[in-house]
Amino acid sequence: MTTAIVTASYAPDFERCTLLCETIDRFVTGFTKHYLLVEHRDVALFRQLEGPRRVVIDENDLLPGWIRPFPDPSNFGRRRIWLSPRTMPLRGWHVQQFRRIAIAAHAGEDAFFYVDSDVAFLKPFDCAAAWRGDDLRLFRRAGDLLRSGPNDQRIWSEHAGQVLGIVPVSPKGHDYIGTLIAWRRDALLTMCEHIEKVTGRHWIAAIGRSRRFSECMIYGRYADEVLMTKGHYHDGDDFCRVYWLAPAPTDDQFHAFVAAMTPEQVAIGMQSFIGDDTARIRKLLA
Repeated sequence: MTTAIVTASYAPDFERCTLLCETIDRFVTGFTKHYLLVEHRDVALFRQLEGPRRVVIDENDLLPGWIRPFPDPSNFGRRRIWLSPRTMPLRGWHVQQFRRIAIAAHAGEDAFFYVDSDVAFLKPFDCAAAWRGDDLRLFRRAGDLLRSGPNDQRIWSEHAGQVLGIVPVSPKGHDYIGTLIAWRRDALLTMCEHIEKVTGRHWIAAIGRSRRFSECMIYGRYADEVLMTKGHYHDGDDFCRVYWLAPAPTDDQFHAFVAAMTPEQVAIGMQSFIGDDTARIRKLLA
C-alpha cells in the first residue's frame, strides 16, 4: 500500500514549510511523494522546495473554476478571501481543507499522510507504520466531545453530520482532529460522492455553505458512521506535540516543551499565530 505526504501551505508560512521539508528529508521514510498544495500565486515561491520526491500542486488544478481568491477589501488586500456563487466567503484556512480533500482526485497513492507546514520532525518516522495490512490508521479521540464546556469541535461535528446525512451530533462524541493523520484515497473519493448524493450539490458547495467546518471531522465521521470503519483501525495516540498559545516560548520553555514529548510523538508543531521566528526554532532544534 502506498502513502504520500500532503501539506497545504501559503506564502507567509514558506520559511516554516522549508523547515518542515528539511526535517522530512532527514527523518521520514515510507512515502512516495510529498505534495505541497498552494494557491496559484504562491506556486513559483514553493517551487524552490521541489525535488525528486517533492511536488508543488497549483490550487487551480485541484478546485473547480467557480471558486477563486481575491484581495480582501476589509483589510486593504493584506489577506485573501475566496468567493464563489455557491459558498460563503471563505478564508485561506477553509480552502486549504478543500485542497486536502481534492488531492484524492489528482494523485494515485492509496493514502495521504497530512502534515501542517508549522510542523518539524525530531525523530525517525515511517509512514508505512500507519497501515495494518490493508487497514489504515484512523486517528480518533474517543468520546472527547462529551466533555463539559463549549468547544468548536461540537459545531464542526454537527456540520459533518449535516453534509453526510447522518445524525447531527454523534452520541459517542468522537473527535478526529489531529496534526499528523492519514486518510484513504478511496474513502475520500466515495466521501465526496456521498456528500453530493445527500445534498444535491458539489461537495465543496455543500461544505462551504458554512464557515464553521472541519475536514477532519467530516472524514472521521464518514469513515466511522458511513463506512462503519471499513478499511480503518482506530488509534488515539497523537504523533505531534503542539504548542498552541501565545506568547512564543522562551529558550528554556522551548527545550522543556521538547523534553516533554511522549514516546509516540515524533514531531512538534509551533502554531504560526504565536509569533515565533522560524530561524530561532531552527537554531533551537540544532
